[in-house]
Amino acid sequence: MPTEFSESSMNTTNNYPKISASVIVCTYNRCDSLAKTIECLAMQQVPESIRWEIIIVDNNSSDKTKEAVTAAKSNIANLKYEFEKQQGLSHARNHGIDCATGDILLFTDDDVCPEPDWIYTILKGFEEYNCDACGGYITPNWETPPPHWLTERFYGFLAVKTDNRPPYQIQKETDYPFGANMAIKRSVIEHVGNFDTNRGRKGNVLAGGEDDEMFRKIITAGYRAMYFNTARVCHRVESFRVEKNYFRRWRYQSSRNIALTSNLKSERQLLGVPLYIFMQFFRSVYSAVVAKITLPSDEAFQKEMIIFHFLGTMSGLIHKHSQNAHKN
Repeated sequence: MPTEFSESSMNTTNNYPKISASVIVCTYNRCDSLAKTIECLAMQQVPESIRWEIIIVDNNSSDKTKEAVTAAKSNIANLKYEFEKQQGLSHARNHGIDCATGDILLFTDDDVCPEPDWIYTILKGFEEYNCDACGGYITPNWETPPPHWLTERFYGFLAVKTDNRPPYQIQKETDYPFGANMAIKRSVIEHVGNFDTNRGRKGNVLAGGEDDEMFRKIITAGYRAMYFNTARVCHRVESFRVEKNYFRRWRYQSSRNIALTSNLKSERQLLGVPLYIFMQFFRSVYSAVVAKITLPSDEAFQKEMIIFHFLGTMSGLIHKHSQNAHKN
């Protein structure tokens, strides 16, 4: 059962936020790590006055995800199982939003363990800072020690955010939160719209951009988003994700996905790709070669990642050009 709230352990006043919450966890073929995430959520220290629920959205898994959730439900009364057949993280999140009953929608992942005060800290932050959305601190739990080149400049690719600054208003794109630790008012999503189903991970295809796009809409609409360094989760980083090929694939597939939904226009194109992108690509290759010789390993690999950004972008634009040609 969810852990009973302890005022002394959290060192708070009696001014509890009068609000309800829904925790949405989307999952795909990760029944073992999902079970650990559910265990962590079951240990949340939430005042009895707050109504909250956990919604697990199974995004068409072929493993024992449903069995894992069913087993956990016997001890967690506020746990719900939902199934979303349409493949894609954004589809799954939107399904969770449709099923949620809370005023505040909290999002985390199936390989994450939130701290026991995670829900309370976020809800209290919404009340204290009168905000409409937020993100929080994400610490890595390395399955194997990261190699020397994997410095903090690459943490974003792993959905890790170790920003220890005190609470601040999110305004710059570089400060946008990650889906492993973010929350949004239901009323805000109803106004700006759901997650873009053309963006985000789909099955085993690595892609992103849906979280950024959501927070871009929120901030553009004039809503207030905050970052809370005390709202903390621990994100498990598997061994295969600290290899360079993972980063290359992530950058390529993410950029390809973004290009498929972009509207780049240029009078001078080749197969739908503006000619200036080819020039930028060749410059990135040259810069990466020079960096390999002259720069530290992390900076050199960052230069190499730019090559895969352009490769993915060109691939997406060529594919879109081909689709449009067939339509015409």
